[in-house]
Amino acid sequence: MTALPTSTNAAAIDELAASLGSKVSTDRGVRAARGHDRSHLPWEPPSAVVHCTSTADVSTALAICSRHGVPAVPIGAGTGLEGGANSTADAVCLDLSGMDGILRIGARDLDATVQCGVMKSSLNAALADHGLTFPVGPGVDASVGGMASTGASGTTAVRYGTMKENVLGLTVVLADGTVIKTGGRSRKSAAGYDLTHLFVGAEGTLGILTEVTLRVYGIPEATAVAICSFPTLENCTAVVQATLEAGVPISRVELLDDVTVDSVNRYTGLGLPVMPTLIFEFEGSPSSIAEHSSTVRALVDRHDGVGWDYADEPGRIGRIWRARHDALPSYAALVPGSSTWPTDVCVPISRLAECITLTKEDTDAHGVLAPIVGHVGDGNFHLAFVLPPGDENAVAAAAALNGRLVDRALSMGGTSTGEHGIGLGKTASLAKEHASALPVMAAIKKALDPRGILNPGKVLAG
Repeated sequence: MTALPTSTNAAAIDELAASLGSKVSTDRGVRAARGHDRSHLPWEPPSAVVHCTSTADVSTALAICSRHGVPAVPIGAGTGLEGGANSTADAVCLDLSGMDGILRIGARDLDATVQCGVMKSSLNAALADHGLTFPVGPGVDASVGGMASTGASGTTAVRYGTMKENVLGLTVVLADGTVIKTGGRSRKSAAGYDLTHLFVGAEGTLGILTEVTLRVYGIPEATAVAICSFPTLENCTAVVQATLEAGVPISRVELLDDVTVDSVNRYTGLGLPVMPTLIFEFEGSPSSIAEHSSTVRALVDRHDGVGWDYADEPGRIGRIWRARHDALPSYAALVPGSSTWPTDVCVPISRLAECITLTKEDTDAHGVLAPIVGHVGDGNFHLAFVLPPGDENAVAAAAALNGRLVDRALSMGGTSTGEHGIGLGKTASLAKEHASALPVMAAIKKALDPRGILNPGKVLAG
């Protein structure tokens, strides 16, 4: 260890070092690297970083932090977008990225148990040997524990659901270091409180997830993608609604507004018409894909869609989805030196077109560059405010637009975030959304974390 930072936490850090040895670091560079996620939100280097490799490490660290009243902030891959893993100077960061063991693959039961730091890509590489896959999660590679902590989802949620539907059981370390197990491997249970789903989506504020048992799925026999363009966003959402009402089992359907199509074209060379665009994905047997894609194509034609571009070759399908997942860096490339502020909301599908249209009118009226993409099969869409370097007026305008976006979604029966989580950035939005339930959430937090050391300031403000 290097010299301790200036901190009131010296006694706690000394005890951590005595118990966990070289796993504890106070190096300035390490503290800075592990002090934040990918969001635009404020952070400070923590007073120390504990590189955990086991549940026992997390338990030891939390027991010590609890005794000293020192905040503990967990971080895995650090891919979050709402500041959920951002530290403060008085905190100890629990780095979970080294907990990367795949503990068990239950091929016959279609489940797997992994440590929280396992990356989705690593899990899928291991599952592939068994003809299995875990399709849930964002386009960016993320850790399983981080995805479970935020209740993440992504492009495949329309078919496979979110992490909330795919976590069967957990190992959780509570604020005082106590280790509990929730759920199990059975596909259903009527035994007691559903603690598993209390911790999924709690963003490390109620306990720290160290092991996760997941549902996994067979790799589809075949896959195909179709891209089509439309004159308006309303046409896009009308096609998606008609597809869902027809019961077509699509595995993904993504909406790209014209600005996104233009930026992705420039960044990846995809070459799509610069119009509102849908990307459909179909999975199953070749005959079922042919049937379902034919049904969707007829609906596309009925809603003035053009340019049905069909692909069933794996390499081309991969290139299309890589281009879609490159949307965020493509936005930043539009303005040299810019940063991006991604945000998301989710509304009932019947209100999606209206919400997107009003949002686009709002951003255009205020001269803010904010391209839109959406997982439109479940009513979830994303904005990314593109912020020129040093432009505080743009930041202020984005904050106001983000507030109106949330208010608009809530007025339509939606939610302030479909998958990014609350973190630091949307605590005020959560208070608006769940005002009557907020005291119950606070009571649960107080019961499980009486000293308020677990990821303080996240989800619940204050």
